[in-house]
Amino acid sequence: MSDYYNEHYREYFESTFFVDPSSFLTPLSERLAQGATVLDIGCGSGRDLLWLKKKGFQPTGFEYAPNLAEIARQHSGCPVLEGDFSTFDFSQLRFDALLLVGALVHVERTRIKPILSKICKALSGEGYVYLTLKEGQGQQHADDGRIFTLWPQDDLEKIFTELNLTILDISKQVSKIRKSDVWLGYLMKMKRYEIDSER
Repeated sequence: MSDYYNEHYREYFESTFFVDPSSFLTPLSERLAQGATVLDIGCGSGRDLLWLKKKGFQPTGFEYAPNLAEIARQHSGCPVLEGDFSTFDFSQLRFDALLLVGALVHVERTRIKPILSKICKALSGEGYVYLTLKEGQGQQHADDGRIFTLWPQDDLEKIFTELNLTILDISKQVSKIRKSDVWLGYLMKMKRYEIDSER
């Protein structure tokens, strides 16, 4: 799946970078202190990095596809880490918030809980998590070969509860790129006492 984003990075940039992310990033930005650090996982084109930077935050990207990572650096002026979120050691990082806009959309249903648990180790204190995934049942197969995992709300929210993530806000938005897609957006906060007991 990562080969697609590395090979089609320019096409992906053109289709995503110019979409205004205000509608889904504003609820998170309103809760963050000025200068807060944000790790944008699966930062893609760097669109959200640039938006957060302009709002006065300190965003850092995380991207698997090297070509996308480089284009994100160029267009956002932000640092971008390269790695595979399924194996990367996030416990060495400390961020006030984590952003996962479509980052886990290709992750199989059985793998999403352990991967999200691993990623949340990058949170500092009672950190925030903003995550979006596609609503639906089963899988969606795109003409370009990509496979998307679809989620009913109940299944996702059960996983969040098991990971000690408290849901603060839920949204549903029709994709600005593909009108047939509905994105579920979750703004969450990690329970501090659970973080402290695990570290």
